[in-house]
Amino acid sequence: MNLPRPPVVTILGHVDHGKTTLLDYIRKSTIATKEHGGITQKIGGYEVKTGIKGYLTDKITFIDTPGHEAFSFLRARGANVADIAILIIDGKDGIMPQTAESISHIKNAKIPFIVAINKVDLVETNIDKVKNGLLKYEIMVEGKGGKVLAMPISAKTGKGVNELLEAILLLSSDLNLEYDPQAPISGYIIETKKDRRGIVTSIILRNGGLKISQDIFTNDMKIRVKAIIDDYGRPLKQVFPSTPVEILGFNELPQTGSLISAVSTSKEQEIKQETSKPHLDMASFLATNQPKEKKLSLVIKTDSQGSLEAITNSLAKNTNINIILSAVGSIHKSDIFLAKVSKAIVIGFNSAIDPDIKELAKQEKVIIKTYNIIYDLFDELNEVSDLMKEKEEKEKNLKGQAKILANFIIEGEKVVGIKVTKGKINLGDELKVFRGNSLLGETKLVSLQIRAKKANEVKKDQEAGMVLSPPLDIRVGDVVKSIL
Repeated sequence: MNLPRPPVVTILGHVDHGKTTLLDYIRKSTIATKEHGGITQKIGGYEVKTGIKGYLTDKITFIDTPGHEAFSFLRARGANVADIAILIIDGKDGIMPQTAESISHIKNAKIPFIVAINKVDLVETNIDKVKNGLLKYEIMVEGKGGKVLAMPISAKTGKGVNELLEAILLLSSDLNLEYDPQAPISGYIIETKKDRRGIVTSIILRNGGLKISQDIFTNDMKIRVKAIIDDYGRPLKQVFPSTPVEILGFNELPQTGSLISAVSTSKEQEIKQETSKPHLDMASFLATNQPKEKKLSLVIKTDSQGSLEAITNSLAKNTNINIILSAVGSIHKSDIFLAKVSKAIVIGFNSAIDPDIKELAKQEKVIIKTYNIIYDLFDELNEVSDLMKEKEEKEKNLKGQAKILANFIIEGEKVVGIKVTKGKINLGDELKVFRGNSLLGETKLVSLQIRAKKANEVKKDQEAGMVLSPPLDIRVGDVVKSIL
């Protein structure tokens, strides 16, 4: 039987807009609901018992690593830990550069969010100005033609914070968050460290239940859980989803963001995934599988607001280009992680790139293109977006595609072994043969056999033997396509 689980919440926003102050206030204000004298430990997240009645749960877990860089890092690792985001905005300062970046990260993650307008204790706060400013980013809050909740709060005094917590519980009820306590465990590593206890790993489960002495796996590592400790430093015998805990038992530091599960992740599969990632050039980027919406996705950073407006206004006219994020400043780690998860290219115009950022982009297989002349930027990006659109149009007319697995000579006739990867291929089809991105030649399918039996059609995931006329110089790894 499935049980309700508490929502996992992350807080994003501009520096000094109150992320840490809000987390501190929530933490301190809920100590009374824990054991007397309890002091929360820093384990990457903490659970609060709100005491608010009328919902499936009164608990909320906050990831204690606020900021879009930490958020995007976890998502780049495939760790979609957060269920809900809080976008915190200073009601006096309004929307700032990192606010805009946070909006991009939240939108790309496609998770529900609540706007918390902070510092309502100050007379300079202008709530309506913040709400109007959000319209520029296509965020329509309640009262401005939309349904996004906008909660006025003071992280310093606590005004409105209880209402914010209830709004989180209301939203999580709509999401119907559940887990199966009998299911195999699954969850994510949110933080790792070494201390006097040895290697300590902070985790949040998404499903199942974890007990002491249970074996778990992450990547190619297998460990036996020696201890489970909650955010108050108390030992537990068992933990269920959404509750952040530390576990002991690792002999080496696992990677933050790694999946933990009850079954082993094959190292061979990891290697396969790694080698399938694109190389750092435009040609291979175009050759890879892009999102269904065949647009060129961009993360743009420029040296000035004037440059940014000139670039984004011009590129916005190209319907084949999708700007994920545009901002003034240097290229940061969060830009690389955002580009990775959104399959985008990072564009820098007169923007500095630190060596460690270049190395990170190389590791994450993210393309960074820099420009000093604005017309060069326009020419290349418009050309690439047009090529992507052209590729999409061609794929619309693609009937079937197969990969060459082997070559044989049977009774003096050349036979190619294939596996269909898209659609279907029929006897008599006109085929185009590609090596990489280059067209090798055109031919016709004159004989088709599946498991030594004659066939008229071969479908996706099926293997077959083909005889082609004329017989081209086909090699293993080449691709054949049937075009409508």
